[in-house]
Amino acid sequence: MGDKDSCHKCSEEEWPNDNNQCVPKLVEFLSYGNDPVPLTVSVISVLLFVKTSAIFCIFIVFRETPVVRANNQNLSFILLASIMLSFLCVFLFLGRPGPISCMFRQTSFGIIFSVAVSSILAKTIMVYMAFNSTKPGSFWKKYIGVKIPNCLVLLCSFIQVLISIIWLLTACPYPETNTDLYDDTIIIQCNEGSTLAFYILLGYMGLLAAVSFFVAFLARNLPDSFNETKFITFSMLVFCSVWITFIPAYMSVTGKNTVLVEIFAILSSSLGILGCIFIPKCYIILVKPDLNSKRILIKQIKTCQ
Repeated sequence: MGDKDSCHKCSEEEWPNDNNQCVPKLVEFLSYGNDPVPLTVSVISVLLFVKTSAIFCIFIVFRETPVVRANNQNLSFILLASIMLSFLCVFLFLGRPGPISCMFRQTSFGIIFSVAVSSILAKTIMVYMAFNSTKPGSFWKKYIGVKIPNCLVLLCSFIQVLISIIWLLTACPYPETNTDLYDDTIIIQCNEGSTLAFYILLGYMGLLAAVSFFVAFLARNLPDSFNETKFITFSMLVFCSVWITFIPAYMSVTGKNTVLVEIFAILSSSLGILGCIFIPKCYIILVKPDLNSKRILIKQIKTCQ
């Protein structure tokens, strides 16, 4: 810019102000320095992580009680650990995007949620197998001692890991500066490298959630210990609702708002699983210990048979 006789074009990092001068554009990302949102999100994530850690400790202390042992305590520990990691992976989305954070932010949450949802699927299958194995001549009785749930978690998680590796090797995400979206602002963001790979990762996670919801819905009336499949059904309903809503919301916003939408989806879906599956169990363990007995468990099963 300048007067009529000496006019020049501003660089991509600058824009002309009202005084016909080239001034630096504002740089926008989720900065801790001048934006309260990242600090707020960080505090919420840490508090939820601490809450999940407390539940994890409760399950370890009471690991020999029926309410913890009823539906494979190892799967419960894996699921709790996955939820804890999901709250921590939010920090990859905060601050100035860099090569490392861009590379691992999407793949990390995809793998973590795949482990969580496959654990839920394995827990549901365990409920179905455990109940049907009590019937005379049951086909499922010989599979109770087999490590089917653990193998299922490993297989489902491995597929997501494979998708992530292929994505990183063929079209690795990287940080970029977007100077075209706004005239006076530079957006520092992560280029996903391959939009198709991102949606394949989300699609596989959605497929696992849909299968888990379907199996839990079919098994919702089984006399499982403490009605776990009903809680699983509701948790998967919350999970699917959040991520179905996420897609149009993610596509309709720009700049740092896209990151905020994804952070909200991660936190709310993780909290939904935690609240639906583990809070009722903690209530029984801490508030209603008289229900946490083998006698009550056997009575529930016999009543429904």
